[in-house]
Amino acid sequence: MANVVVVGTQWGDEGKGKIVDWLSQRADVIARFQGGHNAGHTLVVDGTVYKLHALPSGVVREGKLSIIGNGVVLDPWHLVAEIDEIRSQGVDITPETLKVAENTPLILPFHGELDRAREQQTSVAKIGTTGRGIGPAYEDKVGRRVIRVADLADAATLKLRMDRALIHHNALRNGLGLEPVDREALLSALNEIAPRILPYAAPVWKILTEARKSGRRILFEGAQGSLLDIDFGTYPFVTSSNVIAGQAATGVGIGPGAIDFVLGIVKAYTTRVGEGPFPTELVDSDGQRLGDRGKEFGTTTGRQRRCGWFDACLVRQACATSGVNGIALTKLDVLDGFETLKICTGYELDGDRLDHLPTAADLQIRCVPVYERMLGWTESTAGARSWADLPGAAVKYVRRIEELIQCPVAMLSTSPERDDTILVTDPFVD
Repeated sequence: MANVVVVGTQWGDEGKGKIVDWLSQRADVIARFQGGHNAGHTLVVDGTVYKLHALPSGVVREGKLSIIGNGVVLDPWHLVAEIDEIRSQGVDITPETLKVAENTPLILPFHGELDRAREQQTSVAKIGTTGRGIGPAYEDKVGRRVIRVADLADAATLKLRMDRALIHHNALRNGLGLEPVDREALLSALNEIAPRILPYAAPVWKILTEARKSGRRILFEGAQGSLLDIDFGTYPFVTSSNVIAGQAATGVGIGPGAIDFVLGIVKAYTTRVGEGPFPTELVDSDGQRLGDRGKEFGTTTGRQRRCGWFDACLVRQACATSGVNGIALTKLDVLDGFETLKICTGYELDGDRLDHLPTAADLQIRCVPVYERMLGWTESTAGARSWADLPGAAVKYVRRIEELIQCPVAMLSTSPERDDTILVTDPFVD
């Protein structure tokens, strides 16, 4: 049996939550391997809506082990609040069903304050972050001054880590006109939250190694989308971690040989939240229609998403960098009723034709999409559970996407409901 990595292959918001939840019925372990609570997953299970940010999507399924890996940055107060919220909806979350890697870095209040202060500066271009401290926490991890989950268990170590972090942060805060961090108040807050976090702490790398040896199936869950990857995204308008499939191994502490199948989640059109280039963006009635029908508002921030036609060029690029074996195509039903659809097949840049988005930011902005037109369909695809339920024009649209991105469709999602899914290839079958 295979172990599967799920990654977004656009700018996020592709519907990973539903797909991971759907796949989790075939998995034994669901492991989140990067990102923070800036990512949002909405699950609809038997009419109940669950909004997850830090917790893996598998927590809503009984009998599954959910894991938060070391590649994640974790706000301990948010985690506790989210656990309480999901419990209030009838889901049992315990230290037996949820494990948090001991070496997971913590997001502290001064990370969010720094994040927001930077975004408020008018002298530099805004990145469009959620202001939740994700980027500054990753900076501290690389700078070797972050506080990790295991540090909460020892007062002396916690103070040492705190002092190292504050030497750096108080200097930054002074330059931004912020007051120094209240060291004692923050230490007190961490000591208060520690008993709520430490019961979940565990050597995740060891648990996953043993799970793999015993033949248990592991589902690796990513956040954001590949086009927000710190290395391969539209830099600097990206997230602060590696999002592509290779991060699944280092983000939980298991070798790359554990990955058997990479499933890329792809929306049937394109959306983006925040700043940055977006070649196929629509600022007309078609873009508004996509946003309204697709309910394109962020789960975490509520920000309206920018909408545009499907960009096959970018998805092909993302499938290559993540080694995607098959895609799960979502939100096909949002396109119902469009008389004509467009697919971006490449770009024109200063008279030249390109089959990929260039790395340089000034070149990305000047790329003009080259479109291929396709007939739309008037029939509804919502709730379809087999190819026979789809209009012929919808099937042609899906098949053309497969050709252009050079990757087959493994799954097709036709509504937010868990069971409204057409399975072509089961990623868990080796």
